[in-house]
Amino acid sequence: MTKRRNSIDDMVAQAEEGYDADEIIRRRGGRPTLGSSPSSVESVRLNPELKRDLLIRAAEQGISLSEAIRAALQEYVKAS
Repeated sequence: MTKRRNSIDDMVAQAEEGYDADEIIRRRGGRPTLGSSPSSVESVRLNPELKRDLLIRAAEQGISLSEAIRAALQEYVKAS
């Protein structure tokens, strides 16, 4: 309890001193942008076999499932 109390006391002291807003903004993480504006998130239902195949293909290529899906959609759009 003492360690937790010290941690809380430290946070209170820091809050009372004030925060550097510019530093907080600089440290803020987040995902990198994918284009010229914020990206949207779309939900897609996948059957178990398709998801398995996508995961295998993505692993073989060393990319994430999201990257594999984006690549497949880009190819689909280019083909139309």
